[in-house]
Amino acid sequence: MRTSDPEFWQFLDRLVSRNRLVIDRPKGAEHPRFPGQQYPLDYGYLEGTTTVDGGGIDIWIGTNGPARVTGVLCTVDLVKQDTELKILLGCTSWDVEQILLFINGKDMRALYLPRQEPD
Repeated sequence: MRTSDPEFWQFLDRLVSRNRLVIDRPKGAEHPRFPGQQYPLDYGYLEGTTTVDGGGIDIWIGTNGPARVTGVLCTVDLVKQDTELKILLGCTSWDVEQILLFINGKDMRALYLPRQEPD
């Protein structure tokens, strides 16, 4: 699969449009496992969806608002011993940098896959 595969992004668009977005960690909220670490942007999940940890699919909301899927993060968490796909909505390149700075520390790493329009 290439990141320019339009069908993958269309499926994500449909998933996001069919499920209610819940922001449970607003920008500035403290991380529950890492005191002093604050969320740089709104963070939540899609209600009615599931992931490996039993919660909903994680969503980051960028400064452009929840307009459209702009990319995904593939994460590896050594504490929880899992991997996840996190959806980015309305994220600018600055937003992505802030998210990666937040995630890529301690025992977690993320790989960013931007949405690319087909040639």
